Amino acid sequence: MTRSDGGRTTASVVRLEGSVDLEHAPDARKRLLDAVALGRDVLVDLSGASYIDSSGIACLVEALQAARSKGADLGLFSVSTQAMRVLELARLDMVFPIHRDFSAATAAAGA
Repeated sequence: MTRSDGGRTTASVVRLEGSVDLEHAPDARKRLLDAVALGRDVLVDLSGASYIDSSGIACLVEALQAARSKGADLGLFSVSTQAMRVLELARLDMVFPIHRDFSAATAAAGA
């Protein structure tokens, strides 16, 4: 998922915190798509996401599709229990690469 350049991870990291809901989804969407626009893989830190609804999920799916259309990928790490429940209910835990923490996310790519 991540690429390495001389031992450095070249993925962009986006941290989403608090409620990722209808009110805050536009900001999350912009941050995710801005990261995707850099043309690198994107790692999303969901450790601080206390709540995520369908609009938050839609942002993640849109960013994943945008990343893949650019030949990159988007993965999640440190997913909070609350966010994981929603991802599992939507069966998106089968779609997104999900990693325990940042180290696991970078190790999965051999970076």
